[in-house]
Amino acid sequence: MVVLLNLQGVGVGCPHPPLTPSPTMLTGHPHRRHTSGRWRRRSSGNFVLRCAIAEPSGEPAPLGQKTQYRDGFLEKVFMALFARKMKKHAASPTTTTASSAWNYDYDSFVDVSRRVMQGRSRLQQQQVVREVLLSMLPPGAPAQFRKLFPPTKWAAEFNAALTVPFFHWLVGPSEVVEVEVNGVKQRSGVHIKKCRYLENSGCVGMCVNMCKIPTQDFFTNEFGLPLTMNPNFEDMSCEMVYGQVPPPFDEDPVSKQPCYANLCSVANPSSSVCPKLQA
Repeated sequence: MVVLLNLQGVGVGCPHPPLTPSPTMLTGHPHRRHTSGRWRRRSSGNFVLRCAIAEPSGEPAPLGQKTQYRDGFLEKVFMALFARKMKKHAASPTTTTASSAWNYDYDSFVDVSRRVMQGRSRLQQQQVVREVLLSMLPPGAPAQFRKLFPPTKWAAEFNAALTVPFFHWLVGPSEVVEVEVNGVKQRSGVHIKKCRYLENSGCVGMCVNMCKIPTQDFFTNEFGLPLTMNPNFEDMSCEMVYGQVPPPFDEDPVSKQPCYANLCSVANPSSSVCPKLQA
């Protein structure tokens, strides 16, 4: 998906050198250094994506504490791209969260997501995200993706490797892990240590309806590469498994998940299941 993104409005043809991820970022190795929080220019003139986490340990903050990030220019560009697309479907803000079309930080990006959720059913929220994802791609991209990445072990492992560096801005630090898919062990799993989107929203409904389900459906149905996402609501981690067909929603454990009563601004503590997960 990353390779096919149509980065509208980023300034195609600008004089900057090409952006290339370093080999260490593609490996997802947990012991290699990637915590400087900036795109840095190497002697070759290329930029290398570095982890933007700002915690002294280089790891997400413990549960109950908010992880601090240092977002650079490119991270904010991605935030603005998604936020501008989603803003078209969002309810009007009660306060101004961005002073210009490109001045978005992560909190304002999450705020737009929350406003998209307002007044919409679970399926309507998922449909909005699908439309936004499609709008980020050039015409014919899903068909081209199916040709480049048929549902093979190699395609699953390759997309897992790409997820680690390219989606750090969205979900935080992650690493490629070995998983078992249909009885075969392969490195097509991505372990997200503490999901930035879930941590900042504090909302089970947003995690499931605005991230998990639409992303699974997009890869599985649009791209033809099955993907299952398993969020852990106890520690806010998540496991992505490329190559694994996701279960029907009613059979997925997340369908019975209650709200974060102390974190979510729209939580219903009296309900045994997050209201946003109900039909």
